[in-house]
Amino acid sequence: MDTKIKILLAEDDENLGLLLKEYLIAKGFDTDLYPDGEMAYHGFMRNHYHLCLLDVMMPKKDGFSLAKDIRLVNAEIPVIFLTAKNLKEDVIEGFKIGADDYMTKPFSMEELIFRIEAILRRVSSDTTKDDQTIFQVGIYTFDTRKQILSHDDQEVKLTTKEA
Repeated sequence: MDTKIKILLAEDDENLGLLLKEYLIAKGFDTDLYPDGEMAYHGFMRNHYHLCLLDVMMPKKDGFSLAKDIRLVNAEIPVIFLTAKNLKEDVIEGFKIGADDYMTKPFSMEELIFRIEAILRRVSSDTTKDDQTIFQVGIYTFDTRKQILSHDDQEVKLTTKEA
């Protein structure tokens, strides 16, 4: 990896949290561990992270609430939920909140690394693609990512086919 990827890890199980943190560090990720959702949120506000790993069931602020709060500050940051909650409703709730992935405990740490790397690849390719998303076409401005064509103060949302 070119630059050190910084991960926010929110996990209230002290043993699992320390084990995960050490494993992520050994794999080359700069990782901060927070034992509850409130501390994780404060850490998120103080530091720059590339990805968040959030336990769902934590004291003070659960992972779903934490993810909602994080998304209000940074809607683009990847979020992976790590949880013992494996009911379909919980998984659906996680994805509704905006999870990029959802892993149920127990999980393979090796698989977690592959999932993190896959998400980071997708995010970094998105940022390189986003370098040029707004084009001037005659008197119109076209945003390819949002598929919005604008002229003066008027905007038209185009369908994918139209774009």
